[in-house]
Amino acid sequence: MGFSSPSWSLPGSKVLSADVVRKKRYCYISIYGFLLVLHSLPWSIDISESQGPGTILQPFSFNCSSYMPTLELLSVRPPTSFFNNPSLHRQDKGIYLGKVTLSSSARLDALAVNRYELQLQYKCGNFVLEGPLFVHVQRDPGRIRCAGPFASPAGEFIYVPETVTPGALLYTLLLPGLGVQRAQMNITSAQDPPFFPGPFSIDEQGFLRAPSQGLKGQAPKTFQLQILVSSGKGQRCKGMLTVKVLPAPSSQVSFPQKTQSITISEDLVPGSKVIQVEAKGFNLLYEIISPRPSPFYSIGQADGVVRTTMPLDLARAQGAGVMKLQVRAFEKLRPWASAEFDLTVNVRAVNQWPPRCHPALLVTQIPETAPVGTVLNSLTCVDPDSTSAPLNYQVQFHNPPDSASLRLRDRVLEVNTTLDCDTPGACFQHAASIMVFDNGQPQMTTEVPVLVMVTPVNEFSPACVPRTFRVREDAGPLTLLGSIVGTDMDYPHNSLEYYISGGPSTFAVDRLSGELHLLGPLDYEQQRLYRITVLLIDHSQDWNLNHHRSGSCTVTIEVEDVNDHAPECEPPFQELTIYTPLGRSMEVTKVSCWIPEEPQRSAFSYSIVGGNSRSQFRLQGSVLMYNDTVLGPPWPEQPCTYELLVHVADVGPSVPHLSTTATIIVHLVPWRASTVATSTHRSTVSSTMTPLIVTDVETFWKPEPWFVVVLTTTGAAFLLALGWLLSRVLRRFAQSLQAPNKPARALLLNSIQGNEGSIERLKETPRMEMSQVPRTSMSLHFDGRAHDVCTGRDYLFNTRTGARRWL
Repeated sequence: MGFSSPSWSLPGSKVLSADVVRKKRYCYISIYGFLLVLHSLPWSIDISESQGPGTILQPFSFNCSSYMPTLELLSVRPPTSFFNNPSLHRQDKGIYLGKVTLSSSARLDALAVNRYELQLQYKCGNFVLEGPLFVHVQRDPGRIRCAGPFASPAGEFIYVPETVTPGALLYTLLLPGLGVQRAQMNITSAQDPPFFPGPFSIDEQGFLRAPSQGLKGQAPKTFQLQILVSSGKGQRCKGMLTVKVLPAPSSQVSFPQKTQSITISEDLVPGSKVIQVEAKGFNLLYEIISPRPSPFYSIGQADGVVRTTMPLDLARAQGAGVMKLQVRAFEKLRPWASAEFDLTVNVRAVNQWPPRCHPALLVTQIPETAPVGTVLNSLTCVDPDSTSAPLNYQVQFHNPPDSASLRLRDRVLEVNTTLDCDTPGACFQHAASIMVFDNGQPQMTTEVPVLVMVTPVNEFSPACVPRTFRVREDAGPLTLLGSIVGTDMDYPHNSLEYYISGGPSTFAVDRLSGELHLLGPLDYEQQRLYRITVLLIDHSQDWNLNHHRSGSCTVTIEVEDVNDHAPECEPPFQELTIYTPLGRSMEVTKVSCWIPEEPQRSAFSYSIVGGNSRSQFRLQGSVLMYNDTVLGPPWPEQPCTYELLVHVADVGPSVPHLSTTATIIVHLVPWRASTVATSTHRSTVSSTMTPLIVTDVETFWKPEPWFVVVLTTTGAAFLLALGWLLSRVLRRFAQSLQAPNKPARALLLNSIQGNEGSIERLKETPRMEMSQVPRTSMSLHFDGRAHDVCTGRDYLFNTRTGARRWL
């Protein structure tokens, strides 16, 4: 046996090779100074198929003095669980014994698999050696095996008739490996009466025989036999044999009658059924024994049906008029069990040729508006057997079955009633047949198919009922307003298309369904009513697909008002400064709001929603009031600023209610100075002074575009006029300097004084009225001290002038 140099790999190293010297069955391998010896390594062994679980295939030893070796079974080919994982035991110092054994499921069979390849792996330290072990399974001539259907869970099935001879051979049991040697076979299952008529028997050669009492009357019983096979070497196996008894066939074959005579017509085509003969018996076959061969007739071997084999033309086929047939019925398994039957077949002459018509097929096409009496086609028929014989005609309708739309008058097919395609199923086509009968025996008939295509005509124009739809002005795009339902008396009634004829692009109609949708925004204030014309065009209602009819109707769309404009306040922002007397109420300002798009709506609700933390302000309608009596004494001494938010909402039946918010900033200045002082000298300021209100209103103005254009044009014209006027004045002034005189100087002086007076008067025009407060600018002496509750700071004041200095 050849042996190649093994190779192995060490961790972290490349593949190494070792010098292997093989002497007989020993293998010595030297690795880095360590000696590893494999004693009697079995690369191929033979084993008998009779070996059972636990059998040791062949032990082999290993020499590994420096490591703990391992031996593993990597794979088995073909895959099986017959082999256990190898075991490795230490025998002496450095010598280990390895064994491979058969597992508990091992069932070796040389006829099934005669060779196994076991891939073994041996490790000694870092040395790894792999190699195959071939196991050859040898045949055991003396082994008995139960195989085939006999050894299957269902067992072997045999079928025997109940008429079998008592003790007859029923079955022979053949087992692989039995050969010429004999084995002991016994039926181990119970065969007790009354179910069993007697015991079945089996001998050493495997011959199964019927009971000595026979099986008569045992049909259709089934007998299950458990058979045990054993040899002299202690080997045994068992299996199941099922015997099913079949009823015996009838031993008598007979016909209900011995003779029969029938008459058939000569127009039967080859293969036509003439008669079916039937005899009594089991598993019968039929044949014609006279005449043989039979020229005109044949019989079905299994069903006994007599059929024609060629045309029975009495004018041409001689001897076909009367034919005597002798039929024999016999058992398939016992042909000698038979009976005979005499059959006489008489052939009668017939009227062979049906009428011939022209045309043989009537196909025509007419419009639904064809009047009654319109001729569709005429029919010409002749009887070949007798050209002068009269013929009869009859119309049979197929689709629709009871149609009265057509009629046949004197071989002419014409329209009988008005054709109408405007109801479902009333149009498209009329299928019928014209039946033509002769007067021969038998009577012959010719059928002329008729197909009349009725084409639709577009007779009526579509129409629709005027509709009125209501829609809210805040409806969004693609809102469904409603559907326009068009009607057409032509069929199909819904073959309509919808279009909008002109009108605004705010609306669109679905071409097929007629649904009217909103595309653009609506504004009740700009347009409250729309009228659009919907055009209806029919289609697929005429044979000519290009023939259309149209109609129209008016759709009215009413826009419902929706409160969609919030009120606007003028100005939206106010800033005021008021001087208020202590402990009194006064009007601050008036909130002026309106809706530009809907000036008729002037009812609003007003409420302070922010900034009124001390509840010093209240609203009387649209008037903002300041109430200093709410806080009570002591009143604040320092100026305070309040930023009030006034919520303005529209009122009335329109929903939803929209609102806006106006901002009012109020600078509150108390009018009198405090009388509290820190010095020992106390003085009181008279409170008889009359308070004045200083109002500072900042307005926001956004002029219209046209006003800006007019103002610009007017300003430019004014500047031009002013420039021209100044140039005239300067020119006159220069002339007066060159030639002065007293009247001129006086006139010029008056002019200049007049202009200066005008300018001074313009400068003195007050922006807002304000009372003069007496004060002495030279007096800077502070003779009192007080605390401001509004700011929380202390200050010094002059009791005479009211001047203050904050600390």
